Order: sequence, then C-alpha cells, then structure tokens
Amino acid sequence: MYCLIIPNYNHTHELEELLLSLSAYELPIIMIDDGSKASAKQLFQSVADKVPLFTLIHHSENQGKGAAVQTGLKHAQELGFEYAIQVDADGQHNLADITSLIALSKRHPGALISGKPVYDESIPKHRYFARFITHFWVYIETLSFQLKDSMCGFRVYPVGQSIALMDKVKLGKRMDFDTEIMVRLYWQGLDVKFLPTKVIYPEFGISHFRAFEDNARISWMHTRLFFGMLFRAPKLIFRHFC
Repeated sequence: MYCLIIPNYNHTHELEELLLSLSAYELPIIMIDDGSKASAKQLFQSVADKVPLFTLIHHSENQGKGAAVQTGLKHAQELGFEYAIQVDADGQHNLADITSLIALSKRHPGALISGKPVYDESIPKHRYFARFITHFWVYIETLSFQLKDSMCGFRVYPVGQSIALMDKVKLGKRMDFDTEIMVRLYWQGLDVKFLPTKVIYPEFGISHFRAFEDNARISWMHTRLFFGMLFRAPKLIFRHFC
C-alpha cells in the first residue's frame, strides 16, 4: 500500500546510512537519480546492492526535483501502490516520523499528509524568512490558512489523485513542484493534514536552489496560481462554510 520515493541529484553524503535506516520500515524504496554525475551514479549502484526492496530509476539528464518526484509517483502507480512517501536525499528529515505520517494517513484516507517543519539553529536565516513569502501567497491562492507549509518535501501522496492531477495539468518540474501540487490538490477538494516534524540543514548538505532561475520560476508559479484562484474563488469561499 505504501512505498518511499527519494529524488536524488548528486546527494551522496551518508546516503547509505539514510537508505539502511529507511529499509527498517520494510517498505519498497524508489530512488530517482535525476541526472547525477558519474561518481554519484556509481555510488548509487553500489548502495542499491545492499538495500532490500530498492529500485533505482535514472534520468539521463537533470530535470529537477519535481520531475524526479513525478517519475517516482508514476512508477509507484505502475507497481500498484496507493500512497507514496516522499523523503529528501539530503538527510534533512526526521525519519522516525515516518511511522506517524503513515498513522495520520491511515486516519485520513485519501488525504495529502505533509510535514510541518520545526527548525533548529541550522537553518539559514534567509531561507527561514523566505518561506514566509510563499506562505503568504499560498494563503491568498487558497483563500485559507489550512495549508500551514507547502514547501516541506516530507509528505505522503495519495498516488491516484496525484497522477490524475499530473495528467490534467503540467506541474512545475523543479523547486516550484512541492507548492504547486499541494495548492492544486487542495483546489480539487483534497484534504491536507500536517504533522510537526524536526527539519535540519546538515553540515555537508548540498543545495541545488538556483537563486535567479528558481526564484523567477516560483514567482511565475504564484502568478499562475493567483489567477487560478480568482477563477475558483466562489468555490473556495463556499468550501469554508460547508
């Protein structure tokens, strides 16, 4: 019923430890190599031989985190999974909370379940404050405060509903994906539940955020979502009174 999806672009530090920790949950693991360099690919393959229930999918070139997650969701559907748990490859997430995410998912079948980050002092201040800009726009795009965090990549996707959305709408393929798919699933009436979870920024973590390109892409995403909200405003307002 559940599987794990890991988008990975050149994240190698402590990857084996991450995968072995995840294997303790005895869930199939789908990792998408998003066009990583040759040395990373070699490590991925060597780790694959040590981890049970592990599937490694390769993108021939880098397409973006969002594209990697979409590839993972499609593969999960092909294998018959109902839910896919997204985990980042950089060690930010508290894997001990996977049990709680699954429990919350089972209490709310069909819902999108997401982590709500609880940060420590390791988070760069500019990233911490930049998140509030996205939160502000998401509140406007949904006419609601229900989406408490749309940027956390630690979440449980209902596979069927996510694929149906992907078939209807061309979603962002990079850093805009996490927010866009959550907003659009909410627009479709999907329930979204949050679980507070500790998130750290590892000392040797690698950021693939490209300041100019990704900020421009995210700004364009919010522009599209804003005008999409205007079209859906009566339905969104009515939803709050039902």
